[in-house]
Amino acid sequence: MIDRVLVTGGAGFVGSHVAEFYAERGAEVTVVDNLSRIDTLETADESRATGAYNWHYLRDTYPEIELVEGDVRDADFVEDAVAGHDAVVHTAGQVAVTASLDDPRTDFDVNAGGTFNVIEAAREADSDPAVVFASTNKVYGDNVNAIPIRDEGDRYWYDDPEFEAGVPESLSIDQCEHTPYGTSKLAADLYVQDYAARNEVDAAAFRMSCIYGPRQFGNEDQGWVAHFILSTLRDEPLTIFGDGKQVRDVLYVKDLVRAYDAFLSDPGGKPSVYNVGGGVDHTTSLLELLDRLETQTGKRTEVTFDEWREGDQKVYVSDVRRAKRELDWVPEVSLDEGLSRYLSWYETYESA
Repeated sequence: MIDRVLVTGGAGFVGSHVAEFYAERGAEVTVVDNLSRIDTLETADESRATGAYNWHYLRDTYPEIELVEGDVRDADFVEDAVAGHDAVVHTAGQVAVTASLDDPRTDFDVNAGGTFNVIEAAREADSDPAVVFASTNKVYGDNVNAIPIRDEGDRYWYDDPEFEAGVPESLSIDQCEHTPYGTSKLAADLYVQDYAARNEVDAAAFRMSCIYGPRQFGNEDQGWVAHFILSTLRDEPLTIFGDGKQVRDVLYVKDLVRAYDAFLSDPGGKPSVYNVGGGVDHTTSLLELLDRLETQTGKRTEVTFDEWREGDQKVYVSDVRRAKRELDWVPEVSLDEGLSRYLSWYETYESA
């Protein structure tokens, strides 16, 4: 039973759902966030202010949650924040490949340095908290694009039977191009693995694919499923980088939080790395998502196409069999159901 949980980046999309999950279960929840998303994402604007919205949502809906404004780059602050908690969910980070290319130092300081501060604070804490780190599939770098693919019309798919279940945790992270974002998250990921391997902290890195759901305000830099939904609902033109046939596995946010909790509730002897996403049963191409949205909303926004961006992957699908085996976890919410839930939430949001 988790009694006291700290959520870094708790005003973010994933972090706010983690905070809500544990608050609903009666745990004492502390949320830490520096509310920097609007400042760090080039294409973010006040109409898509995820952090500000979720900060106020948690404050108003769960007054028992302690909200603390602070920065994971401040080691002393992090040490004080972690103390006394029996679980830490570390979602704070610089979240965009594009921003990392423009400002790699900040990206490194937040993602690598911030995670080091969290995992070291957990090591020092008398409460001996277990730690979950929100890592990313970008740690595999361009090795993902070395996997053969085939064109299936509106989507690409793997053309190698070795990857019929998706990308496993054993795919090499070495000898390939990475973006600064992928590199900084990989450095953090490795620190988490090292502290776990040396039994300093019960910790795991969850290499996430595309997470979506209510209270996410996506944009071109990050959160593409929500970005597509919002662009459709608001009749805003949409730019697709590449040809739209690129495929991702998508995971509803509450399914992700269940995976986190499965580790935190019983971390002893568990592996320290998990690929977590929708897996092969929950995939979509960008073009296919537009079709699904048109079916559910009756609308299709104007789309233009641009060049592929650095760090883009033509196909990424998580092999989630380790999470199923070790955590007794499977995704439960289908993409159509998840989109329906997002649309229902957005209707309430717009009418508020």
